[in-house]
This record gives sequence, structure tokens and C-alpha cells, in this order.
Amino acid sequence: MITSPAVISLLLSSALISGMMLYAGFFALQILRGWDRGSGSDQQLTLERRTYLVSTILALVLVFQAASLFLFINTVDELHSRFVGAMCAAGVLNVNSFGYPALLLKVLNFLLAGLWLVLNHADNRACDYPLIRKKYLLLLLIFPLVLVEAVIQGEFFLGLKPDVITSCCGSLFGQGGAGLASELAGLPLLPAVGLFAGAMALCLGSGVFYLLTGRGGLLFSALSGVVFVVMLVALISFISLYFYEIPTHHCPFCILQREYGYIGYPLYLALLGGGVCGLGVGALQPFRRVASLAGIIPPLQRRLALVSLLLYLLFTLVVLIRIFSSNLTLRY
Repeated sequence: MITSPAVISLLLSSALISGMMLYAGFFALQILRGWDRGSGSDQQLTLERRTYLVSTILALVLVFQAASLFLFINTVDELHSRFVGAMCAAGVLNVNSFGYPALLLKVLNFLLAGLWLVLNHADNRACDYPLIRKKYLLLLLIFPLVLVEAVIQGEFFLGLKPDVITSCCGSLFGQGGAGLASELAGLPLLPAVGLFAGAMALCLGSGVFYLLTGRGGLLFSALSGVVFVVMLVALISFISLYFYEIPTHHCPFCILQREYGYIGYPLYLALLGGGVCGLGVGALQPFRRVASLAGIIPPLQRRLALVSLLLYLLFTLVVLIRIFSSNLTLRY
């Protein structure tokens, strides 16, 4: 194991988050079994008193859980100098078989944590907690994933050995390699650009339509999820080339480094934030007709849609500025 303050912080925070989620999971089972808003029993009164405290603690815990994604990426990137062959986080994540699964779980848990926070915010604004069963049911889905993430992250850091020779990002994300990363890097340029532009145009159009009419929320939410995936594909396929100004460098991690102004962090934050807000619109859609939420959810959905569109547009604007200012010219 390689010890550093950041690694120890990640391991300790994962243990703390897992412990809090374990407690919250047991409380969620009590809510699902015993919650009855119309009852005046001692059990119901106890649940009502505890739910506000647990929800508040959970909101803070899930914010830290989401933030740990960026701490994890930053830590892994800074460790690349300790491994022969690694040029960035890509090589460090490939040191053992737990690196990329840990990263994927962190991304998934970021999105799920964001959706839980959206449901919790809407539920806490109503007087009768109409979404309490729904949000704690979602918590029971997140809970095991957070525990698995903590275990896999621990295995990853504990299994890091400086004497291991790993692969550089050029071989992992090169067109001549094997695996999904190489396949994405090898996508034809024109179809990749067309997919990116088309998906963004559809998402923008549906978002504007939703903001103006209040209809089509599920369509916008679905398209925002599609755009999230398309942007990740485009980043590997062709966007990264303009930042590096090298026609064969497809790595999605090197843009996190100082040489490129740490531009990867705002790009990924915009991408993840846009995804959470867009998906949040769809997550709230089934509850628009709940009486206590009728005046809460529609304006909340509009704010989420607006933030999602602004973040996706920010991502696109940064990419376009880089493309037009880059010294690299690609044939379409």
C-alpha cells in the first residue's frame, strides 16, 4: 500500500460514510415497515422525530460521498509519478484490477446520491413527507453500492505496489489497443462529432420546450441521460485531441493535470452536475400530482432543467472555444 494523506483520508471517509449508511439502512427498513402518517402511535411519533435528523445527516453524508469522486481522481492522478509507465491517473487505475471498477462505482454513486438529494429536498419542503418511502427505498439501493465501493476502493489502494510496471494512457486509450477504451478512441471522427452535436441539439431543444410549456419532462430527462453518455464518448473520441493538440492522444485523464490548466475538473463537474439535474427532472415527474407537492415540484423541475442546460452548455462552450483556438486541425 502507498500511504499519503489523501489516500488515508479517502479510506477513513469511506469507512465513516459506510457506517452512517449502515445505520441509515436499518432506519430505512423501519420507515418502510412502520411509517403511517395517519397514526398517532409511539412508534410513528418516534419515526417522525428521527426522520428529520437522519435525513439531514444523510444529506451531508451523500454530499461528501459525491465530493469523494473528485478527491479520488485527484489522488490517483498525483500518484502516477510513483509507478513506472504511468503518465496520469489512467495508468495508476490500471495497476490492479480494482482501479477502474472503483472509479465506475464512484461515478454511479455520485449520480444516485444526487438523485436522492433531489428527492429529499422536495420531500422536506412538503408538510406531510409524501416521498419518505420512495427516498428511503432509493437509499436501500444506494446503501449496498456505497459499501461495495468502499471495499473495492480499499482493495485498490491496499494493492498498490510501487514496483509494478503499469500501462501508460497512450496504450490504454490508443486506437491499436484492446478493450472499450480503444474502441471509443477509434470511433470515426465525423460520426462521433455528428452524434455529439445531434444529441446536444435534441437535449437543448427538449429542455427549452419543457421550460416554456412545462411538458415533456420525461423526454428531456431521458435525453439529458443520453447526452451525459455521449459527452463522455466524445471526450475520449475527439474532444481530448484538441486539448492535447496531438491527433493520437485520447486520454480523458491528462486534462486534469496542471499542464492543461486543470480544465478537466470543471468539465467533469459540469457533465456530472448536468446529468444529476437532468435525471432529477425525470425522478420527480411521477409525483407532480401529489397534493402537497403540486406547488413544489413543477418549479423545482424547471430550476433543475435550467441548471442542467446551463451546465451542458458550459461544457459545450468550453469545448468549442478549445476547438477553434487549438493549433490542431482534423479532417472531418
